[in-house]
Amino acid sequence: MTKLFEQAVAAVSQLPPEAQDDLARLMLALAEDAPEPLAPNDVAAIAEAEAEIARGERVPAELVQAFWRAHGV
Repeated sequence: MTKLFEQAVAAVSQLPPEAQDDLARLMLALAEDAPEPLAPNDVAAIAEAEAEIARGERVPAELVQAFWRAHGV
């Protein structure tokens, strides 16, 4: 168990029993349906997109609208 997870469990243990049960059910649901890890090229693409956003680069609204029109949306 990681330190962060231990901290979360300690914090949750201070909550009322009903809240603890709610969070436990949520954790179990997340654990059962855990997402697949991202592929390295997906991680790189997300990092590049975040860098573009940080630099203030945006796709013009007209381009986005044209994309959706071209795809029937």
